[in-house]
Amino acid sequence: MLLDGAMAAGWARTVSLHPALEREFEQRLSDSSTLAFRVALSVLRRREDAEDVAQEAFLRAHRSFASIRDRERFRAWLVRTAFRIALDRIRGEKRRARREDAVAIAARDHEDSAEDHAARGELRSRVAEAVAALPEKLRLVTVLVAIEEQDLASVARLLELPEGTVKSRLHRARKELAERLRWLASDTKAR
Repeated sequence: MLLDGAMAAGWARTVSLHPALEREFEQRLSDSSTLAFRVALSVLRRREDAEDVAQEAFLRAHRSFASIRDRERFRAWLVRTAFRIALDRIRGEKRRARREDAVAIAARDHEDSAEDHAARGELRSRVAEAVAALPEKLRLVTVLVAIEEQDLASVARLLELPEGTVKSRLHRARKELAERLRWLASDTKAR
């Protein structure tokens, strides 16, 4: 999602910045807006929701731009902000879906198909929770590499990290997820 000049100018009007800061913000935002949108889309999987998240990230970026210490890292900051907002949105949707599922299941007869449906929903929920429970630096690398399908070199450039660090974080994330999911599988079988 590229930010056109009119939209960037609209962001600039939300909070008054010094004209030089406004120009710098608009330039950095136009360079980074597509990736922020794509990260939100990779997390949310719905274009409309990703657009909303990207807009919220752009607004937060504009409000915070003057206080960002290292503006050379603005792109990474914006991507992390979009990622966090998207995760918050998913968590809210999951809470709402769990409440709705509980009501729907209580209203249905307890047939095997309803139990199977609930078990699948529970499994999906726990896997998503396992990903969400990863430390932020591991979660971000996991989303960019596994979900967004970015190669290690581009993730390293984006996050301004050595490629070896990205590989290490991805390995640790996969290992933590495997452990959490192994626990989940044994817990499910015990029931």
